[in-house]
Amino acid sequence: MSQEELFFFDTTLRDGQQTQGVQFSTDDKLTIAAALDQLGIDYIEGGWPGANPTDSAFFDVVPKMSSRLTAFGMTRRSGRSVENDEVLSAVMNAGTGVVCLVGKAHVFHVAEALGILNEQNIENIDASIAHVVAQGREAIFDAEHFFDGYKVDAGYAIECLKAALGAGARWVVLCDTNGGTLPNEVSTIVKEVVEYGIPGRCLGIHTHNDLETAVANSLAAVNAGARQVQGTLNGLGERCGNANLTSLIPTILLKEPYKTKFKTNIVPEGLQSLTRISRLLDDILNRVPVKQAPYVGASAFAHKAGLHASAIVKNPATYEHVDPHLVGNSRVILMSNQAGRSNLRRRLAEAGLNVATDDPSLGRILDLIKAREAEGYTYDIAQGSFELLARRELGRLPDFFRIDRYRVTVERREDKLNRMISLSEAVVVVEVDGQKKLSVSDSIDDVGDDRGPVNALAKALAKDLGRYSENIDDMRLVDYKVRITQGGTEAVTRVIIDSEDSQGRRWSTVGVSANIVDASFEALLDAVRWKLVHDQIAA
Repeated sequence: MSQEELFFFDTTLRDGQQTQGVQFSTDDKLTIAAALDQLGIDYIEGGWPGANPTDSAFFDVVPKMSSRLTAFGMTRRSGRSVENDEVLSAVMNAGTGVVCLVGKAHVFHVAEALGILNEQNIENIDASIAHVVAQGREAIFDAEHFFDGYKVDAGYAIECLKAALGAGARWVVLCDTNGGTLPNEVSTIVKEVVEYGIPGRCLGIHTHNDLETAVANSLAAVNAGARQVQGTLNGLGERCGNANLTSLIPTILLKEPYKTKFKTNIVPEGLQSLTRISRLLDDILNRVPVKQAPYVGASAFAHKAGLHASAIVKNPATYEHVDPHLVGNSRVILMSNQAGRSNLRRRLAEAGLNVATDDPSLGRILDLIKAREAEGYTYDIAQGSFELLARRELGRLPDFFRIDRYRVTVERREDKLNRMISLSEAVVVVEVDGQKKLSVSDSIDDVGDDRGPVNALAKALAKDLGRYSENIDDMRLVDYKVRITQGGTEAVTRVIIDSEDSQGRRWSTVGVSANIVDASFEALLDAVRWKLVHDQIAA
């Protein structure tokens, strides 16, 4: 059975940049483009040349790649020729082999937004696409508001598509610009578009997620005949985002009937980089990755309930729809007071701790987990702290260092610019290899930003850990979460710290105390000890 070609079009760098709070630098865009190229994306839409300095600079310096670099713009404006429309000229001057132009496909928008006649809009589409093709470029037409326009005047929406194809467009893309179309509507309309004579091999789909159906709508379009899928990494995009390629790509590559029916440019090695690329984007945006994200989330293959975990040990297919390694993710057996011995032994084995079934330590570890969770700890999230707890009970935790004492003071004062700032100062006395070392640090950097008492403690601890100092040089805190676990006068604070190092390892640790600083320092100490344990193992 011959396979049909299916193409992926990524618009993270253009549509994704319209996400509230997102602003890519040129270097950010270059990094993301390189990752998308490695993944095997067919088309990478780099931005709108001339619309802003960053996009223009990106097209000036982006290196050649296997993916087809695409410049985005709009069809010519009425009253101008294609040669004299400076907006269109800026897009053409980017020199990309592919140009994607957006144009109206809804009579309401032609009249209200453009203020021109329907026939003039058709002429603009035709002339603009023909101009792109005449310059030897591949042309793509994004039919904006297509689905809403089709419902109002199907004949005119189809006429817009045919004008673009007649002028030489390689693709016409149906856009659910407002994100309000349902999957059954997408399926019906795409089938009817094909019946109107628009070939599926020239048909793309571009959906927004305002109904939480962008992925479903994209799959519905593919089922109905579309052969190009547009979207963004991690579902970035204005309002509620675009179709999430991080979910669509593995679904099409790993699920039937798609994996049998379609041939794509993404090879297994590229797919295995998906989780890393997803987290790379979050890191660039300084965002915490969504743990429940399908395929790539930290919880996507995490198993907590004893029944589930026990079955997973026997056969992962019992509670996993795909092998996590296919997308570069990993299986996690979570530890909690619901855990059983088989669950515990599996999690210990994943940490390199092989324990016999009859080892009495298993019972002690389970009892300790239950007791500590009753105090406010959580080990289904803080896997790093769980491992240290187990190593301590098994007698397999090296005594790297011991904290003798520490102190933190916070002072509020006015700086030279008459701004009120907080100065946090920390003193840590640590014993390493029998020697006590006192370190002092504050939390204000050279430009006077307030970093807080936890940062001061982290800096003081890192100042002098003797022979272990260089091990934690590349360690950084990437997330810090605080929760009050009980109410009233008996309230205790739980702190979760997520840490990361230059090897790409990421781990979570927990601390609990009535005092937020004590809870934070406990989680911080666990993070450092976990790092030292794993550096020792790697060595």
